[in-house]
Amino acid sequence: MQKPNKLLLILVFIPLLFNSCSTQKSKKTAILQKPNIIYILADDLGYGDIQSFNSEGKIPTPNIDKMASNGVMFTDAHTSSSVCTPTRYGILTGRYNWRSALKSGVLGGYSKTLITPNRTTVADVLKNQGYTTAFIGKWHLGWDWQFNTDTEVKQINNLHTIQDVNYKAPIKNGPSTHGFDYSFGFCGSLDMPPYVYVENDYATMEPTKTTANRNTKGFWRKGPTSDDFVHETVLQDLTDKAIGYIDEKAKGNEPFFLYFPLPAPHTPILPTKEFLGKSNTNEYGDFVMQVDDVVRQIRETLKKQGISENTLLVFTSDNGCSPRANFNELEKFNHDPSYVYRGMKADIYEGGHRVPFVVEWPSKALKNSSSDQTICTTDFFATCAEISGYEIKDSEGEDSFSMLPLILGTNKVAAREYTVHHSINGSFAIREGDWKLCVTEGSAGWSYPKPQEIKNKNLDLPAMQLFNLKDDIGETKNLIAEYPKKAAELKEALKKIILEGRSTKGTTQTNEEMDNWKQIEPIIN
Repeated sequence: MQKPNKLLLILVFIPLLFNSCSTQKSKKTAILQKPNIIYILADDLGYGDIQSFNSEGKIPTPNIDKMASNGVMFTDAHTSSSVCTPTRYGILTGRYNWRSALKSGVLGGYSKTLITPNRTTVADVLKNQGYTTAFIGKWHLGWDWQFNTDTEVKQINNLHTIQDVNYKAPIKNGPSTHGFDYSFGFCGSLDMPPYVYVENDYATMEPTKTTANRNTKGFWRKGPTSDDFVHETVLQDLTDKAIGYIDEKAKGNEPFFLYFPLPAPHTPILPTKEFLGKSNTNEYGDFVMQVDDVVRQIRETLKKQGISENTLLVFTSDNGCSPRANFNELEKFNHDPSYVYRGMKADIYEGGHRVPFVVEWPSKALKNSSSDQTICTTDFFATCAEISGYEIKDSEGEDSFSMLPLILGTNKVAAREYTVHHSINGSFAIREGDWKLCVTEGSAGWSYPKPQEIKNKNLDLPAMQLFNLKDDIGETKNLIAEYPKKAAELKEALKKIILEGRSTKGTTQTNEEMDNWKQIEPIIN
């Protein structure tokens, strides 16, 4: 019998072996083509607090700056509202917050859910496309506690005793209802009771005490507190949870989405001992540096796990800087959290809603790049839909335009024509290119002139303000008298966006609770 030719066997089997390996590799590659997605949302961080956005800033932020140098900075990024709850609603739903039942203000720690059960969130989208999803941090979108009493919860910070809530019962209409496989966090802000962690719909511990703090170090309202909830360590506790989640998911093949909204540098301003005095400004500056360190820890974890290259990491803030940062004190150090922009958190002016926005995706995104295109935090929804291959329905993401072409550099012009801004008292502004129309007198928020100041002092101010941001970035000159036609055009565009229930293309949708919506009366009438 003739012996088989060894060379022939090698020539036959090597291609088979190569094809087998290639097939396995292609399957793995197909899975990894969808990036992991992490969204870090700072709380009350100003545009001017990040040195890559404000070269004159006095607070060192080396880790966010490294993100920016390895990714894309968006210098004209805006939150959909100048306060907390509404912005979070827009991020998760891709829909302007004022289309929801909340027309002004924010929710509290005992508030019921704002996101309706049938509303699609970005977590729903990604879960549908094969992602595992998690929320870790500050929710502040309401969820339904189970009350032991018939007390009607009407005020955002009303005091409840430990006995008022059944902390053994699961919460309803929380993160798990809205697409998150795993959740760990708390309902309101660190100054809003109850101070209880909730993990996968259940309180991790029942509150055993009632705490409050009114000293110079920090402030939070009196309320039920569990033993595992320590205000000073919450930021790092949440970061440890996020790191643990990343470590676990890095072992698997499924892409993951982590929504990681931080409780800082919002009040109470509580930098840990490691950061006290580190910024050489005030304690707010120290707390900002601690937020920057959270970014360091997340980026280092991604690199350690070998998944940083195919992870899309977003860092931004939920609105402008709060006056609790103490602008006057920071001015002594030549630091302005709002940079060159007028106003602060809560305002219709740029300082209320223009925020730092950085995207890092090493394997795909542009590097050391800056975009001056106008984007909105609602755009995250459509971006994730495009990345994951999800087709958005007419009733979903009504105000979301994908940022993916800007991130990849395939297009340098943003898809959105108009961007709508919203203040704490529910006032509107609309932006088109260099032009911005504020349909309100004054700031409509917390800086001068405040609504109450206008009323008390009988200030004679125009009903609307028109600014050209290219010529007047500080919004100092109202051009309403010089350009009435432009103002009328913008007002008509705003009216259309409101009444059609969407700013994207598609069939007309319905806004919630249109009756007695006073803020739109000067727009639609």
